[in-house]
Amino acid sequence: MTGPYDMPGPHDMTGLFDVVHPQYGVGSLADVLPSALAVLGVPGATDPLGLVGQLDGVRRIAVLLVDGLGWYQIPVAAPHAPTLADLTARHGRPLTSGFPSTTPTSLVTLGTGVAPGAHGVLGFRVNVPGTEQVLTHIDWPGDPEPRRWQPVPTQLELAAAAGVAVTVVSRPEYAGSGLTLAANRGGAYRGAANPTVLATEMLAALTAGDGPTLVSGYHPDLDTRGHLDGVDSAPWRAAASDVDALLARLVAGLPADAALLVTADHGQLNVPLEHRFDLDADARLRAGVRVVAGEPRVRYLHTEPGATDDVVAAWSAVLGDAAWVTTRAEAIAAGWFGPVPEAHLARVGDVVAVCRGSYVVLATRTDNPVEARLVAYHGSSTATEMTIPLLVVRGG
Repeated sequence: MTGPYDMPGPHDMTGLFDVVHPQYGVGSLADVLPSALAVLGVPGATDPLGLVGQLDGVRRIAVLLVDGLGWYQIPVAAPHAPTLADLTARHGRPLTSGFPSTTPTSLVTLGTGVAPGAHGVLGFRVNVPGTEQVLTHIDWPGDPEPRRWQPVPTQLELAAAAGVAVTVVSRPEYAGSGLTLAANRGGAYRGAANPTVLATEMLAALTAGDGPTLVSGYHPDLDTRGHLDGVDSAPWRAAASDVDALLARLVAGLPADAALLVTADHGQLNVPLEHRFDLDADARLRAGVRVVAGEPRVRYLHTEPGATDDVVAAWSAVLGDAAWVTTRAEAIAAGWFGPVPEAHLARVGDVVAVCRGSYVVLATRTDNPVEARLVAYHGSSTATEMTIPLLVVRGG
């Protein structure tokens, strides 16, 4: 397992498909907000990223998560995002996401400051134990109840309880959703429909008072353009330019006693058509499977009674080197999710299929049909998906 400071620099594009293990407690997305709270003087907050010395005197912190801005995507974006490239060169270092490297898992990992096993949002889709329901975390109106499904107090709640002024700035339509409550409960909510408004609202919240302040912002567009058009497509480049303008506005508006932390939830990779399996078109992949969850890069398979070993064997034979196919117990023992309490174990499939390289396993009749038409995907354990940036910029 590599350490967070042994990862490649922002211009090293080797090792895109190397396996990267999450660095929980050392250099992961879960460590960002605990370190920020330590800077703000919240009692009991730990500082695994060592930000307290770096940000001495800072009383206001803005944390921006740019969806899809993996460490390996930064040099691709650099010709269209000079501010991003400069900030990365001067103020950036790599972290890891949690696992799976997917948006809902990462948003809750950031918001709670704990590994996915602890908070229980263990994938894009998971089977609700004891039912046939498959919960899609980005389309979660409230069943299961978010505070029961994700029981860990958020870092925003802890900060607010300690007297920090806390604000969340994100798309208006996300207010009150199950995922927002799971990841970001505890802060006042400001809607921002585009990157210009996002910068304006984040800076307004950051400068609204005189006491310690925490602002959490979210920008989704780069990820969307990667999915629909591909990393380094013309629409993706335009989205990268928008990210650059957003960063420039935020940096220019930082007060002298403030800092901006920029991170991401995952990277992305383009998947060629010839690297796509379809579990709904292959009877060998459907045999013995009761419920399909997860997503194209990481599949969770809930099996019929007694069928787990047969499903592992069948998927291993069909997918070959395209995936690591294992049992729930083996995946958890390997530490991918961090410690998993008994209450969350059954949210992981009896069988877990983790795609290697640039392969996916689609479910054309089970999943949203748009997923089979995407260009770029994420969720798995490769360096390009798991490695994310942390940019630490002081005001003034």
